[in-house]
Amino acid sequence: MKKLKKVLLVIAGILLILLIGVYIFINSLKPDYDGEKKLSDLTGEVNVYFDMYGIPHIYADKQEDAFRALGYVHAQDRLWQMELLRRVAKGKLSEVFGKDLLETDKFFLSLGIDDHTKHTVSQLDMQSEMVVLSKAYLDGINEFIEKGPTPVEFYLTGLDKEPFVLEDIYDAVGYMAFSFAMAHKTDPLLTNIKNQLGEAYLKDLAIMSDTSTVWIKNYNNTVSDSLETNITASVINVMEKLPVPQFEGSNSWVLSPEKTKSGKVIFANDPHIGFAQPSVWYEAHVSTPDYEKYGYHIAGVPFPLLGHDRNLAYGLTMFQNDDLNFYYEQKNPSDSTKYRTELGWKDYEYVTKEIKVKDAETISFMYKKTRHGPVMNGVAKQVSGEIPIAMSWVYTKEKNEVMDALYGMTHAKDIDGFKAALPKIHAPGLNVMYGDADGNVAWWASAKLYTMPDSVSTKFILDGASGRQEPLGYLDFSKNPSAINPPWNYVYSANNQPDSIAGMLYPGYYLPENRARRIVALLDGKNDWDKESASKMILDVTSPVNPQLVTELIKLLDVSSLSDEQLVQVDALKNWDGAYTLENTNGLLYHRCEYYVLKNTFEDELGSEQFKQFLSTHLMKRQIAWGTKMKEGSWWDNITTKNEVETRNDIVLKSFADAWNSIVNDFGSDPNQWTWDKVHTLEHGHPIGRVESLRSFFNVGPFPLHGSREVINNMAFPYDSTGFYKVSAGPSTRRIIDFSDVENSISILPTGQSGNPFSKHYKDQAKLYIKGEFRKMMMNREEIQNKAESKLVFKPKSDF
Repeated sequence: MKKLKKVLLVIAGILLILLIGVYIFINSLKPDYDGEKKLSDLTGEVNVYFDMYGIPHIYADKQEDAFRALGYVHAQDRLWQMELLRRVAKGKLSEVFGKDLLETDKFFLSLGIDDHTKHTVSQLDMQSEMVVLSKAYLDGINEFIEKGPTPVEFYLTGLDKEPFVLEDIYDAVGYMAFSFAMAHKTDPLLTNIKNQLGEAYLKDLAIMSDTSTVWIKNYNNTVSDSLETNITASVINVMEKLPVPQFEGSNSWVLSPEKTKSGKVIFANDPHIGFAQPSVWYEAHVSTPDYEKYGYHIAGVPFPLLGHDRNLAYGLTMFQNDDLNFYYEQKNPSDSTKYRTELGWKDYEYVTKEIKVKDAETISFMYKKTRHGPVMNGVAKQVSGEIPIAMSWVYTKEKNEVMDALYGMTHAKDIDGFKAALPKIHAPGLNVMYGDADGNVAWWASAKLYTMPDSVSTKFILDGASGRQEPLGYLDFSKNPSAINPPWNYVYSANNQPDSIAGMLYPGYYLPENRARRIVALLDGKNDWDKESASKMILDVTSPVNPQLVTELIKLLDVSSLSDEQLVQVDALKNWDGAYTLENTNGLLYHRCEYYVLKNTFEDELGSEQFKQFLSTHLMKRQIAWGTKMKEGSWWDNITTKNEVETRNDIVLKSFADAWNSIVNDFGSDPNQWTWDKVHTLEHGHPIGRVESLRSFFNVGPFPLHGSREVINNMAFPYDSTGFYKVSAGPSTRRIIDFSDVENSISILPTGQSGNPFSKHYKDQAKLYIKGEFRKMMMNREEIQNKAESKLVFKPKSDF
C-alpha cells in the first residue's frame, strides 16, 4: 500500500511538473505588452502605450525609431500572418501545408510577382526616405524574430523563422494586387460561352454596365476550345485554397461641410475583404514631432493603406477596372519553341522554378512566357489543350512605385500633396477616398488605364498573333475618373461603374448598383449628418433592389396554384422592405428563389462546372436584376427538355416551387422558423483551424449576423446548392472620422488586434462587431497615457 502511495505521489508530481511546464510554455508565447526592451539601432527611447483593445500608440522623437518599434509590435501580434502573406507570391505555401497547395504555388509563381519584385528592389534608391523607413520597420520585425517567442503555428507546422527583407513587402502588395483581379474568373468563361453557345447568348448577359444604373459621377475642381473553361476552373480552385484572405470590394463616402451638422467633413470607409483569423488589418497609431498617423496596416507592410490624422483622412475601395487580359498565342507548327507575332516568329522564354513540399520531394517545374505574359497551359493540372493562352497583367508589366505612393499618401500634409502621390499607383486599381479638416472631399480612380483599338473588347480572350488587339497606350492620370469638391457635396464609391472618361466608359468588372443606389438615396436625403447617423448608415442592411425584383417576379406566379401557406409568404414578400435582420423570414425565401432562378436559367446551357464558375463572378451579380427583367431571351429555354420551349414564366414558377420545397426540407413547414439567423452565419477561419480538432481553438465563431450580399453592410456569401449562406467576405473594418471631433472618431475590427491565440486581444472585438458596435480611435496623448492598459518601452542598447 505504501509503495502504491509512493507511485501515485510520483505520478502526481510528474503531472504537476508537466502542467507547470505547459503553463510556463503557453505564457511564454503571449505577446509582451509591458516592460522594457532594448532595440537595436534606436537613437532614442520609444514609448508604446497599448489601449484596452491592444492597439499600440507609438511615440518617438524620430520616424525611424517609431517604425522600428512598429515592426516589433506588429510582428509579436501578427508574425504568422506576415509569414503566410510573404509566401504566396514566392510559391512557398506547399512548404507549410504540403502537396495540396502545390497547384496554388505553381500558379502564383507563374504570375511573376516575385520576379517583378526582385527587379523593383534592385532599382530602388536605398537612401530614399521610403526605403529607410521600410528597412527600419523590417529591422523591428527581425529583432522580434531573433529575440521574441515563436508563435505556436510555427511549432505546429515545423516551420523555421527567417528574417524579413524588402522583397517581402513588395510580394505582400503584389498578392493584394492579384486578389482584386476579376478578369481571371470572367474572360475565359465569356469566351467559352461565345464559342459554345453563340452571340445570342452573350447579348442576353449584363457584360457591360446598364446605362440606366447608378454611376459614380466625375467632377473636376482645381482643388470554342474547352481550354477557356479549364483556366477559369483552375484559377478559382487555387484561390479557394489560399490560407490568406482575398480583397474583394468596399464602401466609402465622404461628406462635405454643407452635408454635416457640424459644418466639418465626415469620412466613412469599410473595405470588403475575405474574413479570416486573424483579420487583415493591424491598427497602429504612430506619432513623432514631424509625423502622425492612425493607420491600418496589412501584414508586413510599413505604411498604412487606410489612415487619418488631425488634418486629413483617406481610405480605399476597389476600382474593379480591367487590368488583366488573356491572349491566344499561335504555335509554330514546325518549331514548338516559337510563337507568332505581327513581326514574325518569336522565341518563348522558359522559366524554371523549384517548390519545396512538406513531407515530400522538392518539385521542379517549368513554364513558358510570351511577350504578353505566362502561358497558362501546364501551370495548373486542369489547364490543358492545344491552343496556348497567355495572361497579360498590368501589375508585372509596369514600373512598380506602389510603395512610393503609400509613402507619399501617408506623409502628405494637404490635398495637393496627397494627390501628387496617386499617379504612382499602377495596379491594383483603387478608388482613393479623401477628406480633410479644410473642408475638401475627393475621390480619385487610381490606376494605369490603357486604351484599346476600336471594337476590341477586353472581356474575351484576345488574338495574340496579329498585333491588332494590343493596348494602344496609357491614359494620363489627369484623364482618370475623379471628383473633387463636387457641387452635390459628397463623394462615394461602392465598386460601381464610374462615369465616362476621355470620351469612353472604361471597361471593368464593376458591382451592380444595389449598394450605390442605397448610398446615394440616403446621402441625398439628408443635410445634417453627424457621427452617429453615419455609423448607423454604415450598418444599413436594406436592399433597394431586391424588393423591386420580388414585385416583378410575383406578377409571374400563378396564384391559383399556390397553397394558403404559400400565398401568405408571397404576400409578405410583396410587402418586404428589403431589410436583412436576424428575425426576418423574407430574406431566406428570396435568396432560395434567386438561386433557383439562376440555376434553372443557366445550368442547362453551361453545365454544372461552368455554372459554378458563373456564380463566382461579378457578372452574375449584375445579371440578377438586369436579366430577370428580360421578358424574352435565349437563356430562358431549358435545352434539356425536348419539344418544349420554356419562358421566363415557366422558370419563375419552377424556381419558386424548388425553393419552397428545399426550405421545407431544411426547416419544416412553419414559415415562422425560416429566420435569417438560421442560414446567415460567419466563422472567422484560421489556416490551422481547418484541422477539425483545432478548429474551436483557432477559429472565431460561428455567429449569426444581420446583413446580406450587396447591401451597405455587405456580407458576401457564395451561392450553392446547400442554401446556407456562410459569409466569406465583408467589412474588414468600419471607420467613421468626424473632423469636428477627430479624437473621438470610431472604428471596429471583425475579431481582434492580435493574431496570437494566447493573447487576450485575439477575439475581444468579435461580439462588438457582430452587434454593430464601435470603439474609439484614440489620438489624444494625455488620454492615451491615462487609459493605457500597459506600456512597453524600447530603449537603445547603449542605455542598458
